[in-house]
Amino acid sequence: MTTRAWSGPTAPGRRELLGFATVGLLAYAVDLALFTYLRGPAGLGPLTAKALSFVAACSVAYAGNALGTYRTTRVRGLRPFAAFFAVNLAGAAVQLLCLAVSHYGLGLTSQRADTVSGAVIGMALATILRFWGTRTWVFRAEGRVGSWTG
Repeated sequence: MTTRAWSGPTAPGRRELLGFATVGLLAYAVDLALFTYLRGPAGLGPLTAKALSFVAACSVAYAGNALGTYRTTRVRGLRPFAAFFAVNLAGAAVQLLCLAVSHYGLGLTSQRADTVSGAVIGMALATILRFWGTRTWVFRAEGRVGSWTG
């Protein structure tokens, strides 16, 4: 019998992982497209543009997860969205922390180093945190379909 590192009733199923990743990619595309538009043709400053694109992307990700990935989990009211937004803010903080440690702590100041630390390593760690936080605090296990082998 094979034992998996992540198994049991709370183990993520392939469908759940694929759904979460698909929704995440869609939200990322919304974030990038809106940020680019707001910085360019709309003429907004970088922080305002990023704040607005982040809120829009979080809304798209929440809707995609609520209506798709976790559609069998009942969520009502503002609490689930607030928890989802908080989990996503924590993910953004992880990305910024990775960038800050690399850039200011380790002195790796090239554009490539910033990209790797913030957009690759930071994004990977933030995605793990977001997945765990979303399934743990926002869309709780009851009603979840699938298993690691499912």
